[in-house]
Amino acid sequence: MYDNLGPPIAYGRTAEIFDCRDGQVLKLFYDWFGLGAIHYEQQIAQAVHASGLPVPAVGEIVQVNDRNGLLYQYVAGSAMWEQMRPWNLFRFARQMAELHAEMHASTVQVDIPNQRQRLIDKINDAKALPTNLREKTLAALDSMPTGNQLCHGDFHPGNLMVSGQDVIIIDWIDASLGNPLADLARTTILFQGAMETRQIPNPWHRIMIRVLHARYKQHYFTFQPGGEHEYTRWLSINAAARLSEGIPELESWLLEQATKSH
Repeated sequence: MYDNLGPPIAYGRTAEIFDCRDGQVLKLFYDWFGLGAIHYEQQIAQAVHASGLPVPAVGEIVQVNDRNGLLYQYVAGSAMWEQMRPWNLFRFARQMAELHAEMHASTVQVDIPNQRQRLIDKINDAKALPTNLREKTLAALDSMPTGNQLCHGDFHPGNLMVSGQDVIIIDWIDASLGNPLADLARTTILFQGAMETRQIPNPWHRIMIRVLHARYKQHYFTFQPGGEHEYTRWLSINAAARLSEGIPELESWLLEQATKSH
């Protein structure tokens, strides 16, 4: 049934996306991505969809040419970052903040990782992090408040699909239960990494991302007042954790950010 899919409509770090032309898309994972992780993504996607958040419905796991795939509801549209223009930046910023705040107020009935443990694991896995800075970062993390709210872990315009006036959140593989301000800080590190490095070579695009992030953060603290100081303390912790993700062009910048509060 899925043997004649045609070319992918999108590519990701772990999978290719194909249009099945039946109201579904197939997220076909590369052969190195384990089946257990795919079951885990399916479980999270089902729970988050049941919470009422705007996310695609998830279907069954299928096998195509010895690769495992996961079926999702087709969403007409494209990623927010592809649709960013000067005239829609403020609307997108508000929509991002509303969705993130709504997510952080949601409860889900699913066994997903603890955010703090995930950060500890990432910091310990960050080979570029000097030993003394690793110890200081772990000590700083130990002093931070815990939480039990739903956090996305990779919330940025590439994981937000714009369909007309609606925005749909995708890619929940990094979801956890934890502190919303840590999740907000993770988004800032993703944004700032794009702005301050050559990840995005076009200077005009970097300016738009800078404006989008500034307004998004402003709106978020309007919807969820307080916590600005705590959020700032989470930034260096998230920068250190991101060093585990093996992005050479970001390494120097992340190290600089990881030292800021130490």
